[in-house]
Amino acid sequence: MGIIKSNDIRGIYPDELNDETAWRIGFYLKEILGCDRILVGRDGRGSSEPLFRALTEGISASGAEAVSIGRCDTPAVYFATVKYGFEGSVMITASHNPAEYNGFKVSRKNAVPVGRENGLERLGELISIAPDCASVSTDIKGKISFLDITADYTAHVCKFAKIKRKMKIVVDCGSGAAGFYVKKIFSSLSGDFIYIFDTPESDFSLHNPNPLKKSVHDAVSEAVGKVNADFGVCFDGDADRAVFFDENGNFISPDIITAFFASYYAGSEDGWKAFYDVRSSNCVKEFIEKNGGTAVSCRTGHSHIKKIMKESNALFAGELSGHYYFRDNFFCDSGFIAFLVMLSAVSGQDKSLSTLLAAINPYSFSGEINFKVENIDRVISRIEENYKSGKKDTTEGLRIDFNDWWFIVRSSTAEPVLRLVVEADSGENMKKHVNELSAMIKGCVI
Repeated sequence: MGIIKSNDIRGIYPDELNDETAWRIGFYLKEILGCDRILVGRDGRGSSEPLFRALTEGISASGAEAVSIGRCDTPAVYFATVKYGFEGSVMITASHNPAEYNGFKVSRKNAVPVGRENGLERLGELISIAPDCASVSTDIKGKISFLDITADYTAHVCKFAKIKRKMKIVVDCGSGAAGFYVKKIFSSLSGDFIYIFDTPESDFSLHNPNPLKKSVHDAVSEAVGKVNADFGVCFDGDADRAVFFDENGNFISPDIITAFFASYYAGSEDGWKAFYDVRSSNCVKEFIEKNGGTAVSCRTGHSHIKKIMKESNALFAGELSGHYYFRDNFFCDSGFIAFLVMLSAVSGQDKSLSTLLAAINPYSFSGEINFKVENIDRVISRIEENYKSGKKDTTEGLRIDFNDWWFIVRSSTAEPVLRLVVEADSGENMKKHVNELSAMIKGCVI
């Protein structure tokens, strides 16, 4: 089915994902997860309420118990899954997608994600042949109950705060799920927090749920300048991502934040390890190693990153998308925890954020550039042939390194686009290679 993605279930409501499908998903979760008690959370989208009702009714019809924690952010579901010993959970959200989308993030025991390879493909097969809910009758239905996680969740997140001085920060909740818990969590912390877009919207009419959009950057940048803040943060639609802005309102590439987190963990333990995705700047590895850690590149995707972190007991990991993962958060990602690590690291140093970051990154980085092309594999193959003199890395897509620059091209798992990243030792060199690769991708050369 088209709604079954690599790492979750997602589609437009109600054209691609509707209440009937949600009921079927709920009905077969017991079989896929192998448990009789399933935790459920939901974001603030307009379609999340009807999908929640249908999903939990399906779970109940299967004989399993559905335990709701109410409206929340995705990291809250991960936390509750582990904290209270659930063997299966579902978060109803479409993350950073526009309001017309919705979906389900499914996890097993210990918040291990269920993806296409370990359950979602089978779930798709079952729901495609399942009877409709009206035709199913059962003598034993599971109950639907509620669990309040507020006190425990707040205490867990606040454990990451090591704030050394009071700072002023603009907190953009993105009109999304961050608004459900953000003030409850931050109210006990030292700091002057200026909240914007902190009321969850059902349709995201005031704020795009994707924090990488330029329109979002403009709103945060203006707010930072207006109140003379030390920095700003913006969460995505379900608060599992965070992006940051310096005291001048400038957007900070998330890979630089991954590097900066090393200053929080420096000296914490011998031989600590961190992962960064293969698209990240060379400065990430360099700065982590400078602070006593071991840095290893990896491919993107939360199911893969959580797995390799657990296998190596890594302290943290970061993606260019703004996902940050933490060992002490059950190897899961969290926008709130990323913010508290950031706040703690900055507050421990008597310099502005822009000054601190300037010392980390000597390179010119293009960021991710997207292209719509008809035959992605063919384009990548031609690029590989043209740049065969460089050092090749196929961890994800194609990355080729040279002495003074590197690039990566890869296919998106979410949409039919080719993504390009270029980094070089100077802005002029970076722009030169962006232009030549862009010309190749657009067909001007090949």
